[in-house]
Amino acid sequence: MTICLLFCCCAAIFYFASCKGDETPKAPAKRQVAVIPKGTTHEFWKTIHAGAVKAGQDYKVDIIWKGPLKEDDREEQIKVVENFVNTGVNGIVLAPLDDTALVPVVQSAVDHQIPVVIIDSDLKSDAYTSFCATDNFKGGQMAGDELARILGDKDAQVLLLRYNEGSASTTNREAGFLDAMSKHKNIKVIDNKQYAGATAESAQAKSENILAPLKKGDGALSIDGIFCPNESSTFGMLRALEDGKFAGKVHFVGFDATPKLVDALQSGEIEALVSQDPFKMGYIGVKTMALALRGEQIEKKIDTGAKLITKANLNDKDVQELIHPPLEKYLKD
Repeated sequence: MTICLLFCCCAAIFYFASCKGDETPKAPAKRQVAVIPKGTTHEFWKTIHAGAVKAGQDYKVDIIWKGPLKEDDREEQIKVVENFVNTGVNGIVLAPLDDTALVPVVQSAVDHQIPVVIIDSDLKSDAYTSFCATDNFKGGQMAGDELARILGDKDAQVLLLRYNEGSASTTNREAGFLDAMSKHKNIKVIDNKQYAGATAESAQAKSENILAPLKKGDGALSIDGIFCPNESSTFGMLRALEDGKFAGKVHFVGFDATPKLVDALQSGEIEALVSQDPFKMGYIGVKTMALALRGEQIEKKIDTGAKLITKANLNDKDVQELIHPPLEKYLKD
């Protein structure tokens, strides 16, 4: 009886030990982070995407990139956020199209225990984990100060073409530009109520309408300077100036440094560009989320920087790195 019992015990021990040895330890699943841009067509967002992918690789999180096609489709962006909340992701990195319209869905995500990091453009809420973006007011001031420097002490008239209502990032740039202009009594901003819309095409059409009554009898313009606060408004205005044969004949400062805008800077059609660092912004947005998911302490606001680019510093190493981000390395498709 004793021998039988001992045999049974040994057999049981061997069986369970064998079963345990057969188990293959499963690697923990990577956390999923949804990155939702304002749009997916502009070069700016492609660079954000590349930075996000690199951070995903470095911090071991899976990136899901999805956003509306155009930067004026608030309903589509809201739907994208809602879908990620319903299907479940570990975190959301969001560039809100509207500082008010996106508040309820961000709150919904947080209520579902999904933290949100805001990038690029602010939100009228404090429900998010962190805000990682350019200091847009300061960027607008940089543009205004440079245009004022170019114009000098002579009396001058300048035009501000705004971007789109509800966009906090560009609204702050516009406010920064106007703040800089207010310090120069010789400079008058003749129009600051016109909006370019979300695409380069709408910006070009709006620019043509604004410039038409400003054309003088000799073919020149009656204004001395122009500022546009983002990629699409700057490019749309550039096209209108080129088509009207005004390019290079009016002082023009823009925002963002895409290849076509840099080409215009080199040719003298644009005199300065304030450039964000979208690669860095995408990277820091995802990095911040990854650290938050690990339970690390996160800063509520992180400045991702901006730089004034002119012909004089265009070939500097840091500027070249900024305007030539490694898109092909990180965006395979």
